[in-house]
Amino acid sequence: MKNSMIIVVAMLIAGNMLAADLKDDVKAAAKKLTEAGYAWKTTTEMPFGGQSRSFTTEGKVNADGVIMLSMERGQTTTEAILKGEKGVIKTEDGWKTFEEISSDNQNRSRFIVRSLQGYKAPAAEVAQLVDSVKELKKSDAVISGDLTEDGAKKLLTFRTARAQGGGNAPEAKDAKGSIKIWITDGKLVKYEVEVQGKFTSPQDNQEREITRKTTTEIKDAGSVKFEVPEAVKSKL
Repeated sequence: MKNSMIIVVAMLIAGNMLAADLKDDVKAAAKKLTEAGYAWKTTTEMPFGGQSRSFTTEGKVNADGVIMLSMERGQTTTEAILKGEKGVIKTEDGWKTFEEISSDNQNRSRFIVRSLQGYKAPAAEVAQLVDSVKELKKSDAVISGDLTEDGAKKLLTFRTARAQGGGNAPEAKDAKGSIKIWITDGKLVKYEVEVQGKFTSPQDNQEREITRKTTTEIKDAGSVKFEVPEAVKSKL
């Protein structure tokens, strides 16, 4: 009996050490991307009104942390450039800073500014996400795990608010989620996050379930180069 207890404890300790090592592996793989610069494509899918809605964002980030985004929402494509907390969006009147757009009540890009506040490039996002995972496991080339309820709730609420243009989304209930991560040659190449939960609509007080699947694929690691337009440099 005593030996059995020792074996169980040893297995638990080994499991915790493996999970910690996997978390470190993911963060190290993300860091390699950050140091080199890379490009990505993120696709978000979510059922809505009996149909599936899909949104895409293509981005690039260089070693200096400057992010270039091209976001497709329906028939509309929006370009943005971010650096730290600052950002600019390409409007009909040229490149405008977040502050310039936010102060103009007539500017239709105001909701885009709100949706981009707090935006993180994939390497920074995935390094943060693994801290909200109960336990990471590895099977073949995939590292995966379930999100904590609090982690799923925050992610679901935040992204719902972002999809609504940065407004205050109601808190999610019964939130749960999972993440899958692919690493090749020590570099992050893909990750997939799926979350679901229930929201009570403030408009009609009806409870609705939301499921969201976001897939990000990394490409051109270490070979991304781009020029920031002259009209933008002075604004960042």
